[in-house]
Amino acid sequence: MNLPNKLTMMRVVLVPVFMIFAAVSHYGTADFHAAYMLIAGVIFAIASITDFLDGYLARKNHLVTDFGKFMDPLADKCLTTAAFIYMVTDHVCSPIVLAVILFREFAVAGVRMLAAETGTVIAANMWGKVKTVLQMLTIIFYFFGTALSYRGTVESVSIVVVISIALCWLVAAVTAISGIKYLWDNRSFINTAK
Repeated sequence: MNLPNKLTMMRVVLVPVFMIFAAVSHYGTADFHAAYMLIAGVIFAIASITDFLDGYLARKNHLVTDFGKFMDPLADKCLTTAAFIYMVTDHVCSPIVLAVILFREFAVAGVRMLAAETGTVIAANMWGKVKTVLQMLTIIFYFFGTALSYRGTVESVSIVVVISIALCWLVAAVTAISGIKYLWDNRSFINTAK
């Protein structure tokens, strides 16, 4: 396994670690621990950096593999979906936003399976990359912003929450656009499906 693929697998391993700290932060309760939320944000940020690093190294050193093309976006989906689920439970992200994200990911996965039957591996397109970057920045802003602005009351983080809610709706719009573009660009696999 080459270095970019190892970085991708490291991101997969970091997902449950991130989830543990996000869960034990208990945002919105009297037991809220800003330090745990900050640790969750740091773990998420490190995992996000591996996303950019593995792609850069794979392209620079000609180490692009079918495994990387498949596993890299899957690792991203696991990481960002887990974070958005926590944001929904924190009442920061609307379930509608999460539904748009999940629908797009299931639709893209379906097209990828159809393409795989013909021996084709479809890499992420530019809109997919923009969507991923925006999702990651939104999540990082929420976790870091909430942890660093907390002053003993939930009201102390209200501006961070308002901005995070707006960012989530922007994520939904970009995610929908990227999904529509992906399905349109790869409609030949859908049209030829048996």
